[in-house]
Amino acid sequence: MFERQISLIGEDNLAKIQKQTVALIGLGGVGGYALETLVRSGIQNLIIVDYDTIDLTNLNRQIITTQNNIGQKKVTEAQKRALTINPLLNIIPLDLYLNEENFEELFKYHIDYIIDACDSINTKKMLIKEASNRNIKLISCMGTGNKLDPSLLKITTIDKTSYDPLAKIIRKYIKDNQLSNKLPVVASTEPPIKTQSPHISSISYVPAYAGLLLTKYIIDDIIHTKE
Repeated sequence: MFERQISLIGEDNLAKIQKQTVALIGLGGVGGYALETLVRSGIQNLIIVDYDTIDLTNLNRQIITTQNNIGQKKVTEAQKRALTINPLLNIIPLDLYLNEENFEELFKYHIDYIIDACDSINTKKMLIKEASNRNIKLISCMGTGNKLDPSLLKITTIDKTSYDPLAKIIRKYIKDNQLSNKLPVVASTEPPIKTQSPHISSISYVPAYAGLLLTKYIIDDIIHTKE
């Protein structure tokens, strides 16, 4: 399965990738593409967390969704899809809305990396604090809604973010709690587009690209830093 990747990075680096455990929080437009590329990049051990069900409005941007699985649990469908790509995966699905009352359900497992691709601000805050306390590497995705230019997304640190209302909230939380302002994030420098919709608007390729960048960060870090 990984012959072409081995020719690019070598067998030793693939072995490093396969040893790591990644917890992915959120399986929507961003998280679904992160899952897809983590699996195809050789991540062998995964914990996936989401409480939501698939809705018709998800079809425009969420890779795990089809007309055939509307109404099904996202975590179940994501697990099914991942195993059709690599049936040797060790994948743990957690069907829950992660918060301070139940976060031990996640942290009872060994975790090397956390990808925060969720929508909940409170969950993001909890993950950032817990990852810091437990010395687990975490990368968090900022807002991808109401944006059209994927080329303005980049991997950066939270202190360097701009034009992102969500990042502003997280920056304040980090300052108030005396956490590191060098938190790795995926964020866009594109100002949000104002729309008449009461909901956050989105197009397929912006959250998709954010998901790819999250995977890039994980794979790069494993290859360049793991002994």
